[in-house]
Amino acid sequence: MKRSHSITYFLLSQFKKYLSILSPLKRYKLSNQIASILYHHTNIRKSVARKNIEKAFPKWNRKKVEYVLKKNYQFFSYNFIQFMAFPKSWDGLKIDVIGKNILDSYLKKEKGVIFISGHFGAWEILGKWVGEYVPLFTGVAHSQKNKGANKFFKEQRELPGTKHIFRREPIQKMYDVLSDNGVLGLISDQDAKKKGVFVNFFDIQASTSKGAALFHLNTSAPILLGVCIRTGLQRYLIKFIPVPTIYKTVENITQSYTTILENCIKKNPEQYFWFHRRWKTRP
Repeated sequence: MKRSHSITYFLLSQFKKYLSILSPLKRYKLSNQIASILYHHTNIRKSVARKNIEKAFPKWNRKKVEYVLKKNYQFFSYNFIQFMAFPKSWDGLKIDVIGKNILDSYLKKEKGVIFISGHFGAWEILGKWVGEYVPLFTGVAHSQKNKGANKFFKEQRELPGTKHIFRREPIQKMYDVLSDNGVLGLISDQDAKKKGVFVNFFDIQASTSKGAALFHLNTSAPILLGVCIRTGLQRYLIKFIPVPTIYKTVENITQSYTTILENCIKKNPEQYFWFHRRWKTRP
């Protein structure tokens, strides 16, 4: 590991130690201070986020767009602080779950579960709950170029028992998870460039990964979408929603889960990561 990468790992570890001794309220106040600095004094992806909100909600006036954008900074700053403080930040969490019976019924089929989520809500808390609940939960993730950061984030996510497969690793590893009746986690709401399939996302064509649909068509494993919505300082609501796969095409299946995710976002738009260039690739 490069010296600079080792330094990154050390600094992240020290930041974790500091955050872990703070109370939930102090972590929340710190996250709001960070959000205020980012919103008022930086321009990193701010214009991208603003334009994305305007595209998704064209009838909103500028005041509402800015309100949601500001809340977006606050939400994800707190998300990041909570993630950095794992596992201490788990203390006192109250997590309500809707649809756990669906997850249970899918696991009983012994075909594995294709588990989809997006950059919406507290997805790290969602991963924590699933990692503790099921015997085998493996998430497919991008590796960080900085090996120190990659090591730290991997360790944080694996604390509850989650395993990782990184993109560019043999795809057979992902099929093996399903063969072992495991839950294969996919984040499927980023721009998939020319390799993706175009489906409607807020009535705009968006290139979306084909992975979940192809895994289903090749294995018959059921597809389940999950989200984790923050409802209070220490309170979260996890929802598991079955993805219809009646029409056996990549486009129809991808559109099904994209529409479900969109409906979740419409109810809590401040909890979606608008900073992605979601509609970057055009048909």
